[in-house]
Amino acid sequence: MNEQEILFEEKQYLGYNKFGLLRALVLTLFCFVAYYYTENREQFGDLFFVLGVSILVLSIIFLFVKHLHTKVYKGSIVLDGIWTTRKVKIDLNSIVKAERIPYSKYHLNNPVYNLHIKGVVRFYTMGKDAVKLTDKDGLIYKIGSQKTEELHRVISSQIN
Repeated sequence: MNEQEILFEEKQYLGYNKFGLLRALVLTLFCFVAYYYTENREQFGDLFFVLGVSILVLSIIFLFVKHLHTKVYKGSIVLDGIWTTRKVKIDLNSIVKAERIPYSKYHLNNPVYNLHIKGVVRFYTMGKDAVKLTDKDGLIYKIGSQKTEELHRVISSQIN
């Protein structure tokens, strides 16, 4: 596949997910507030401070952890995930319809990779829009992206 020309490429990182950032912020804030109000700082206070700092450091490290790598080649889409996940290859010859949709009605969504629920396969890290692909068998793929317009345009040109 390396010989083929890449028509579209996008990398999405785990640390930019709103839900993960909010969760880390709340936990860090709780740890620092607990540290401030702890009466016996020698015994328990330092634990809260170290825990808060370590959550902040992990959040910074997650900014560099690639969660989803989307590549569109002529005739296929390849989705690659975190370390041990398998690559998912979607054949564009089997896709009958591609459309841009909002990913979810919620503002905070968990990052997912190859999640099969009720006939829909989801790939999402961040963003509010997605490209919905329907194949000949009726299986639906929802691919969340920051660049949905460009992704939709490239996939539609490959389908037609």
